[in-house]
Amino acid sequence: MNLSTYTQEFSYNFKLAYPIIIGMLGHTIVGIVDNVMVGHIGATELAAASLANSLVFVAMSLGIGFSTAITPMAAAADGKKDISEGRTAFHHGLYLCSILGIVLFGLLLIVKPFMNLMGQPENVVVLAKPFLDVIAFSLVPLIVFQGYKQFADGMSETKYSMWATLWGNVINVVLNYVLIYGFWIFPELGFMGAAVGTLVSRFVMLVYLHYKMKNNAKFHPFFEGFSIKKIQRAVNVEIIKLGAPSAMQMFFEVGLFTGAVWLSGRLGIANQAANQIALSLASFTFMFAMGLSVAATIRVGNQKGLKDYKRLRIVALSIFLLAILLEMFFAVFFVLFHDYLPNWFVDNDSLTDLVQNTEVLQIASNLLLVAAVFQISDGIQVVMLGALRGLQDVKIPMYITFVAYWVVGFPICIWLGLYTELRAIGIWLGLLAGLTTAALFLYLRFNHLTKKLIVNQ
Repeated sequence: MNLSTYTQEFSYNFKLAYPIIIGMLGHTIVGIVDNVMVGHIGATELAAASLANSLVFVAMSLGIGFSTAITPMAAAADGKKDISEGRTAFHHGLYLCSILGIVLFGLLLIVKPFMNLMGQPENVVVLAKPFLDVIAFSLVPLIVFQGYKQFADGMSETKYSMWATLWGNVINVVLNYVLIYGFWIFPELGFMGAAVGTLVSRFVMLVYLHYKMKNNAKFHPFFEGFSIKKIQRAVNVEIIKLGAPSAMQMFFEVGLFTGAVWLSGRLGIANQAANQIALSLASFTFMFAMGLSVAATIRVGNQKGLKDYKRLRIVALSIFLLAILLEMFFAVFFVLFHDYLPNWFVDNDSLTDLVQNTEVLQIASNLLLVAAVFQISDGIQVVMLGALRGLQDVKIPMYITFVAYWVVGFPICIWLGLYTELRAIGIWLGLLAGLTTAALFLYLRFNHLTKKLIVNQ
């Protein structure tokens, strides 16, 4: 096959992926807006928000990772035009996501007292605890939202969650401004205003998505007949078997980046704030690959339902190629603007914080150079995970990600970050090692499976 076999798929891939990308960018922008506004209050407040968010991101990874089980089930049902199978996936997925959101909120409240044992600066921990309370509760509407979103994505209706997230962003930005700084009848809550803004925006997203889907004729059959009494244990077990390894895959990756936040905190406030700046920017570009990953899950799931494995492989590799090209573009962008981008996150006019802010900017600009390289590895591994998820192959990828991130990546983070002069840069070199290992072995897994399916067809 020549290159055009794959490039001719680019148009449809991007058409399917761009609403997902915009929606995911919306989630990331919420965090970036919070960090920019909080960062202008002070480096200590930014470090506190970073610490609280790092814990929430770990819990969020479990919820979002679990919810991705709904997408391939919905895509396979859509490929077969089986409404009953799609309805079952939708109802049971929402039921499990609702329970999981509440459980994750409770777990974060249990974990909160242990923040004092993480080796972080005491003033950062004191500020982080009340921030965590509010952000943790926002997981409940967010994980339920994910249940709706993943089903809609699986049905190739990717625009609804995009608009829900955009509206949530608007609400978040407005509330951040009025609650952080105080405006009109709204009190000045300081950096806690960012937490409240995020909470409200996530409820808005959930209500909007429910309303739009329920009023779309395509989804009418799937909203019919929902009852707790009709929830079947066997279906729950099936979703859990698919969702739990997917949750762990995302948990291992997010856990690695969270570990980087904690290690940076042990190096001091400047390193932790710089890590949060670089991570915010890297997360923004990563959402493009993440959107393509969901597109891979949908399209591979459709072809799996049709049992057209040759077409499945072409589709997946076309998305893989598109992701590499996009991430190479972002890598060049980070190299060219690594000295400029971190300036968005600090108040350069503040004389009292001038020395600390200068150190933060210097560290962050160096971290972006490392991020430029791991953009490519990160893009490859997430698209391969999406394709494997579409094949409903989740156990082996779970083991691959564990080894890549926690046997290879994190020990290198610790060694280079805490025991060499590289410090924060060393931590990020560990991230690069973990992501590259995952990318290589996930690709090999996908290549093996798809060739085997074609041979046995």
